[in-house]
Amino acid sequence: MARGRFITLEGGEGSGKSTQVARLVEALKTHGIEALATREPGGTEGAELIRRLLVEGPTDRWHPLSEVLLHYAARREHLDKVIEPALAAGRWVVSDRFADSTMAYQGYGQGVGRTTVERIDRAVLGGFAPNLTIVLDMPVARGLARAHARGGTDRYERMGEAFHAHLRDAFMDIARREPARCVVVDADADVETVARRVRGAVRARLGV
Repeated sequence: MARGRFITLEGGEGSGKSTQVARLVEALKTHGIEALATREPGGTEGAELIRRLLVEGPTDRWHPLSEVLLHYAARREHLDKVIEPALAAGRWVVSDRFADSTMAYQGYGQGVGRTTVERIDRAVLGGFAPNLTIVLDMPVARGLARAHARGGTDRYERMGEAFHAHLRDAFMDIARREPARCVVVDADADVETVARRVRGAVRARLGV
């Protein structure tokens, strides 16, 4: 049995990741590909408990390095209990966020630094990475407005526009550093237009 593919959707708050994950999984299934939607932090019972620790409370609840470690604790559980078994069984996995978010939010945005996050990533994931990462990009103000309109009040959404502008730059830098893995998609459009762009990226990179 052929191993499944792992696709991640990344980007700032309000960029439509959750919606596009669901749309992509639906599209893959129409092409006869068994696919699973998941998210980070989360995806397992234990990782969802860690998610609550990370997204609730005041913005200064954690030291940035503590946040990195919490994210990777959740990620290891997610990888072992959901992602890897699905891929081994030939299923495709589409995740709303993965390790690039930790690099962008904590590595760049909160000042932990690329080198530290990379070392933790190697220790925890051992070189595991997505087959394809789609970065949904849109203007910061519009993304935050979308997040607030849906009632978004988590810690990261409350970190201020300057932080999120830095975050947008971080995702663009990550994509520039790894062009073989990452594709930037303009998400400042209606849901169906963005979905077509996402499907186009998957078709071009993974042959679906």
